[in-house]
Amino acid sequence: MYELKSVDKKFPGVHALKSINFHIKRGEIVGLVGENGAGKSTLMKVIYGAYQPDGGQVLINGTSVRFANPRQAMEKGIGMVFQEQSLIPNLTVMENIFLGYERQFVRFGVVDWKAMANAAKAQLAKVKLDIDPAMVTSKLSFVQRQLVELAKVLTLEERVKGDLVILLDEPTSVLSKDEVALLFKLVRELTTRAAFIFVSHRMDEVMELSDRIYVMKDGEVVDVVERGGATAEAIQHKMVGRNVDKQYYREHLQQPFDQSNVLVEMTGVGLPGRIQDISFKVHAGEVLCLVGTEGSGREAILRTIYGMLTPVTGQLKIKGANANGYSPRQSVAHGVGYVPRERKIEGIVAGMNVYENMTLSQMKNHSSSGVLRVAEERALARDWIKKLSIKAHSEFADCGNLSGGNQQKVVLAKWRSGGSDIMLLDHPTRGLDIGAKEDVYDMIRAMSAAGVGIVLVADTLEEAIGLSHTIIVVKDGRMQKQFACEPGAKPTPFDLLHYMI
Repeated sequence: MYELKSVDKKFPGVHALKSINFHIKRGEIVGLVGENGAGKSTLMKVIYGAYQPDGGQVLINGTSVRFANPRQAMEKGIGMVFQEQSLIPNLTVMENIFLGYERQFVRFGVVDWKAMANAAKAQLAKVKLDIDPAMVTSKLSFVQRQLVELAKVLTLEERVKGDLVILLDEPTSVLSKDEVALLFKLVRELTTRAAFIFVSHRMDEVMELSDRIYVMKDGEVVDVVERGGATAEAIQHKMVGRNVDKQYYREHLQQPFDQSNVLVEMTGVGLPGRIQDISFKVHAGEVLCLVGTEGSGREAILRTIYGMLTPVTGQLKIKGANANGYSPRQSVAHGVGYVPRERKIEGIVAGMNVYENMTLSQMKNHSSSGVLRVAEERALARDWIKKLSIKAHSEFADCGNLSGGNQQKVVLAKWRSGGSDIMLLDHPTRGLDIGAKEDVYDMIRAMSAAGVGIVLVADTLEEAIGLSHTIIVVKDGRMQKQFACEPGAKPTPFDLLHYMI
């Protein structure tokens, strides 16, 4: 029904997909697994039409097709339920379901809301969701929004001749066990209407739901496993595969941390629906890595330390002081710096230049009587551009026009130049090429050697193992296992996966 033959996709410095062969039959549920960076997201975007392959063929019922955009893919029956939900919160359920396709309900220039509501009810019935189509979407629970997303995709039935292929991107990441069971029952029933591609980090769920599982690593399909054809452990081994180059992660530069100097301490910290009973210490010079799947609670822990989230239970201490009520401003004043995952959204301000971005969190240090000492700001920026080998023509370069790696260096310089000695790094190498990653690894080692306490959420398991003094595995908001990571005695990726999935 749907097939990829020898599909390739390249980005500057990255061969994201390497000769991918993939097929799905009518009514099938196919699993897709691999660690972060394996190529799953790129493959899904090629299937969905967001990316165009650089080589190979996309076939539907034996006919070669090429999608310029997702709308063209939808016209051929391919829909996607996104992990980060795409519904617009302030629109009603029915407006979301028919967004972009409202014309069918327009009569003499006026929208027939009653007809739209009736049509929306018919779509919601497909996913067994009994709600008012006129309800504002923001009032729905997460699982209800997930089902509305699925109902929205199923509107393709009325618009498309032929079979549907629906991509489910981490649909269970924040669902309870009962909600997962409900979703799986629904998906099995819907196989009379569509085939499904199910992407998840949760191996038990993939094995339970899928007829076949494609295992990806480094942009390649390394195995295709039939239902019951392998154990979870065997599939996990195929996912992590290769030996790690210890020099690449600068393991030879790892030094013992100062166990007498505690910078951050969490004791029984909890946030309902996010994290529960989190307890650990971060010492000066320590790189502590939080490992887990998407939605496991890692980001909530970072944001709690930074002051963006307030603990409901337990206690957070920063340098010995009670920090439960700290705002981000107070956390920054106590030496906390935060490098967020979405650097272009939360890390830098595009349109502002390099020196303005670098001093943004410390403007009071460069002002007198409310007037900025711009020459001082510029001198500081030039110094850090040189220190970190930032590729920018000058401190006046627009930060939005720099490469991802250089933007990341600007964000790191912003905190280090201000004296931050507690660094929270959320996927600091995401989207960077190999050379830029190595620069970030050097910076992490240098910060550690200078006595900075680092809480890291890494992009891959190898990266976590290579960079860390300590690893904590987080699953469903709870700590599962803590590993010491001394050079020569570090855990393997398989050791971590055992507690993650």
